[in-house]
Amino acid sequence: MTFLEKITSAQAKSGSMLCIGLDTDWRKLPEILDDDKNPVLAFNKAIIDATSDLACAYKLQIAYYEAYGERCYETIQETLEYIPKHILTIGDVKRGDIGATSEQYAYAWQELFPFDAITINPLMGTDGVEPFLRREDRGVFFLGLTSNPGARDFEYLDLMNGKKLYEEVTDKVREWNTPKKNAGLVVGATKPQELRMLRQRAPELPFLIPGVGTQGGTMEEVKAANGDGIAIVNVSRGIAGASKGSDFAEAARAAARNFV
Repeated sequence: MTFLEKITSAQAKSGSMLCIGLDTDWRKLPEILDDDKNPVLAFNKAIIDATSDLACAYKLQIAYYEAYGERCYETIQETLEYIPKHILTIGDVKRGDIGATSEQYAYAWQELFPFDAITINPLMGTDGVEPFLRREDRGVFFLGLTSNPGARDFEYLDLMNGKKLYEEVTDKVREWNTPKKNAGLVVGATKPQELRMLRQRAPELPFLIPGVGTQGGTMEEVKAANGDGIAIVNVSRGIAGASKGSDFAEAARAAARNFV
């Protein structure tokens, strides 16, 4: 199954474009999990059990797992294995380096940990991203226009060719998307006007759209700006962090329903 087929199949099954972020901070888990031998994994499994019929994707922000120390890779692997196979998995790794190093990152995050898609910083250029684009069944979401306030430091810069940096990145990702159709773009929900413009500029690209919920973006604005384009909308703290009590899984399900 190709990357695009995985997205469309997962969204048809769930009836939604919702991606639930498992940004699981081991320091902020509900107390009810304190005695579990692996509280992060237990938390992830409970959230997945409560929401898997509502989500087309789960996204693991790898920084939270790296901060978990020696249990990092075991927890990533077991979480991946627990997610139902029809649901897309995204590794939010944001790697990007010279070609030889990217070869190793690609092997790690597409083979050892077989995420359906990963996030990559494109600024090292073609040789730095090529290793990630070799498999048509593995997708790559490149950082285009991010949802954080600091995006304006660089992403809006005017280039000598008359484009803004995020527009140039978008055009380059469209090139990289040929011929395997496995490249996509990260576009923040907090910038709906730019999202609308980028959807018109790149109608064929799948978008990964963070920033809904806690960061201030809304699902209504995203749907209006994105139109008929393929998009996965990520919500992390607004769902997985809905409660710190023993009802955390039930609260996550109730919150997820608000984004479907």
